[in-house]
Amino acid sequence: MARKSRRNRTYRGAGVDIDAGAAFVRRIAPLAAATARPGAGAALGGFGGVFDLAAAGRWRDPLLVAATDGVGTKLLVAAACGRHEGIGVDLVAMCANDLVVHGAEPLFFLDYLATGALSGADAEAVVAGIAEGCRLAGCALIGGETAEMPGLYSAGHYDLAGFAVGAVERDGLLPRPGVRPGDALIGLASSGVHANGFSLVRRIVDDLGLAWDSPAPFAPGRTLGETLLEPTRIYVKPVLAALPAGISALAHITGGGLAENLPRALPPRLGARIDIASWPLPPVFAWIAGAGGVARAEMARTFNCGVGMAAVARPEAADAVLSAFAAAGETAFRIGEVTDSPGVALHGAAADLP
Repeated sequence: MARKSRRNRTYRGAGVDIDAGAAFVRRIAPLAAATARPGAGAALGGFGGVFDLAAAGRWRDPLLVAATDGVGTKLLVAAACGRHEGIGVDLVAMCANDLVVHGAEPLFFLDYLATGALSGADAEAVVAGIAEGCRLAGCALIGGETAEMPGLYSAGHYDLAGFAVGAVERDGLLPRPGVRPGDALIGLASSGVHANGFSLVRRIVDDLGLAWDSPAPFAPGRTLGETLLEPTRIYVKPVLAALPAGISALAHITGGGLAENLPRALPPRLGARIDIASWPLPPVFAWIAGAGGVARAEMARTFNCGVGMAAVARPEAADAVLSAFAAAGETAFRIGEVTDSPGVALHGAAADLP
């Protein structure tokens, strides 16, 4: 039996195209350059990204805040739909929103894109979304990594991770001391499911026998995939604008919902009372609860249910904070108050929740 020659084997033959990767970096360089801000020129191609904190401006005694996150199985919906542009926005949002809850201004962002084989058009759409997310968050895309790993990822699939760093004055770090019972809780409207709970969403869609290009039962004129891929809202600029109005703590409402995330912003032994009828339940969540048979308690600990960010303020500052958010273009609601009992108690009745 003839043996195959072991000579002239190449990395390309094993599934990794170095030339394609280099060409990809050249094509996305203008996207990164468009995110430049003071402190970063946002040029790609070095071994690391450099940021000049002194050139960034105004800090007297800054602390650096770092965050890292991914997008979860929302990536599978994007792959199934062939819609990748919003996923990059999601990636930045999950990191940048985690920074701003500490009062930090995002400075720079790096991404990690791993795939079985590099698809130029899809990967460029992802990076274009990352650049758009950086623009919305006011941070620079200063570097990243694109890894081809044939055999680890199947055709058309990829994974994403993001890393962001921000700065805040030492005396501006959130949460501030002094949060106490009676403080007001203010919720900012989400843009949809954001990037959490998609394993459950995908199971519901599969159990109902729906396709991603089926008409969305809760959004006339749009497909199911299109509505569920709505990018995560980036709250950075509105929150930074509203901080001087009297915000003392913030919570990014991701996986775990209000029930799990709000206590992370509160002192030990304090909790919250939430009136779930104080904001309108977006139709997508009513559909998940009703068509998917998901009980209220499970909805509250899995999804944001229409509130993507929560702020804490003294009662006398609540109206000023609400006005500041409105002036910044956010839809905000007074959703409850801090209590002296640990945990989050949900009261009231939201329409269409079981």
